[in-house]
Order: sequence, then C-alpha cells, then structure tokens
Amino acid sequence: MSQQTATPSGTATLQGTPMAGAVTSIREFLAFKLGREEYCIDILRVQEIRSYEEPTRMAHAPAFIKGVVNLRGVIVPIVDMRIKFNLEQVNYDTFTVVIVLTIGTQVVGMVVDGVSDVITLKPEQIRPVPELSSAVSSDHLLGIGSVGDRMLILLDIEKFMASAEMGLIAETTH
Repeated sequence: MSQQTATPSGTATLQGTPMAGAVTSIREFLAFKLGREEYCIDILRVQEIRSYEEPTRMAHAPAFIKGVVNLRGVIVPIVDMRIKFNLEQVNYDTFTVVIVLTIGTQVVGMVVDGVSDVITLKPEQIRPVPELSSAVSSDHLLGIGSVGDRMLILLDIEKFMASAEMGLIAETTH
C-alpha cells in the first residue's frame, strides 16, 4: 500500500512524487468576496479576520499596498485585493475586512469586500482552472470549487503573496 504525505506547500505526494491535481483530499477554505466574485483560500493560512482600519501609507509603495498596521507589535503590510485585481469600484464599508495571513514567517493583511463562510471541499468538487487572461495568473489558482450553485475561485494565497510581482515575501534560499 502506498503512503500519502503532505509537502510543506500543502500539496499531497504519493511515494515522493506530486499527485495529479492540486487538491487531493478534503480541505477547508475561507470564502470571501471581491466585487461579484467569490474566492477561497486555505483556512490554515488565516491568522485572524479584523475590521478594516485605515493603514499608515508607505512612500513609493504600489497602489495595491494600502500601507501598514501595527498588530500587537508586528508591522503588517496591507494589500487591497480589489485594487490588485483591478476591480472598477473600491468601496470601504461596514462589510470590508482585513484577513490576516501567515505566509511562512511573514504576516500579511489583505483587504476584501467581506467574508462569507468556511467551506469544506472534496476533490470531486474541484475542477481545473481554464486557461484565461485574467488579473490572477493561473499559477496562483488551485482550481474552481463548486458548492451547489456557487462557483468559487480557489486562490493559492501562499504562491500569490510570495510572487515576485507582489514583492512582499522574501524568497528563502535552501
């Protein structure tokens, strides 16, 4: 009988080789809204969910970096995902929240329109991502989740935040 193990990235392997498909077992995701779309991220990356407060701006930061906040002594960069994903309207209201993430040793906050719920997805509920031109590279997507009539874009938040384009997480050398 072969043994299934998880790699540090969370991708399951079978006898040391990556298995076909990004998601190979039941996983829990945090669902959140950006505009009219619903996205999901791995719940294990979420440290906390906070109400939105205006961050301190940083000089020469890209527009999608709203600034930084002091979270119990830790300076946390805040990324506005609506700006990053080129949404037409970016409104801050009572539903706007910051999802605080732990990516490796870095803590990052991301502003979203609101959090929906925690969703458990089985492998058969996840479909491959079609090749499309979009604001998010398909390398940063795990798949499309389907729950009833809901279509959920499964974002690989670790890869996304660690990408050179974001410039937030320093690459570590092995």
